[in-house]
Amino acid sequence: MAENLQEFTDANFDADVLKSSEPVLVDFWAPWCGPCRMLMPTIEELAGEYAGKVKIGKVNTDENQQTAAGYGITSIPTVMLFKDGEMVDKVVGAPPKEHFVKMLDSAVG
Repeated sequence: MAENLQEFTDANFDADVLKSSEPVLVDFWAPWCGPCRMLMPTIEELAGEYAGKVKIGKVNTDENQQTAAGYGITSIPTVMLFKDGEMVDKVVGAPPKEHFVKMLDSAVG
């Protein structure tokens, strides 16, 4: 996993995402999901580009079903942006990188 990319789990989601002082982009994914694997390089690039401004990480929905169910994740990849403990943006599928740049810039701007 990329250096600036974090692994969020059922155990750390509350502390690392909801109580974070900076915006958090969360990629809900699974290893068997083709579109998730296609999206991974984009998420890794963003983690490097937004280091220090936005926390970026992934939730493996197979291993962290409680968190995935709690947010109603029925299709993956689903990417959610959290700010001040609230989900402020969401996208399902694998849009181009520019879509995520706009999401993140609105959160940090």
